[in-house]
Amino acid sequence: MNLFSGLEKFGIKATDSTDLYADEKAAEKKTKEKVETAVVQPKEEDFLLDKTVRCPVCDKEFKTKMVKAGKVKRLEPDADLRPRQQYVDSLKYDVASCPNCGYTSLNRYFEHITMGQIKLIKEQISRNFHPQAPSNDATWDYDKAIEMHKLSLFNSMVKKARTSEKAYNCLILAWLLRTKAEELETAGKKEEAAACRQEEESFYKEAYDGMMKAVSTEMFPICGMDQSTMDYLLANMAFHYKQYDVTSKCLSRVLSSASANRKIKDKSLELKEIILKELKKNR
Repeated sequence: MNLFSGLEKFGIKATDSTDLYADEKAAEKKTKEKVETAVVQPKEEDFLLDKTVRCPVCDKEFKTKMVKAGKVKRLEPDADLRPRQQYVDSLKYDVASCPNCGYTSLNRYFEHITMGQIKLIKEQISRNFHPQAPSNDATWDYDKAIEMHKLSLFNSMVKKARTSEKAYNCLILAWLLRTKAEELETAGKKEEAAACRQEEESFYKEAYDGMMKAVSTEMFPICGMDQSTMDYLLANMAFHYKQYDVTSKCLSRVLSSASANRKIKDKSLELKEIILKELKKNR
């Protein structure tokens, strides 16, 4: 039905439109599009801050990048507990490096250093270290983050850190290399991604061997993890290397633990089902 029929006698050609409010709807749509365009996605630097810390080796202050607590939205982690967040990867900034003396460490261990370790750092790192100018970079890319974490691992070797500290450093390096490889794969850079995956695997194996040694020589918590969380992590890592006997033992401890939280137990049950399917397939 043409609502405007009969206007021809006035010399007006009627349209077939029956929408009386088309102009208002078009204006509303245009306004909505403008609002949506104006909403800018958060940037990585929006979640970072420069924190001033004092180096326990040279006693000088410097600024290090930290992720703002409570502002980051957590996403589902990887099967081996590699954390994922929206808009920012907190693992990139889980390290502090003094630009004056070269002392570098994962944040959780940075201040916990003995006088004997300080002596080792000064003799084997600071003596040959060239002071660095403060960085003006708003964020770190994965190459920068990996470089800093490798320096942290080297420091942990020099200061003769606990096995767990070195193993955890290797694990974070493997996780960072994993994400870098994912980015390269998305960009179609297959050869670079393959090299990155190979390096990831090397650090992952060092992390696994170190963690296995640490649980038999150190007291919990280890690397901030209780026994059930560590057992679940090791179960995943052992599964990666097809060491099903180790995986089964670790999962049994988690599932029989009265202190293990429900989330870890649920994840352990899921992994147990995957292992059973894998074993049936290989029979």
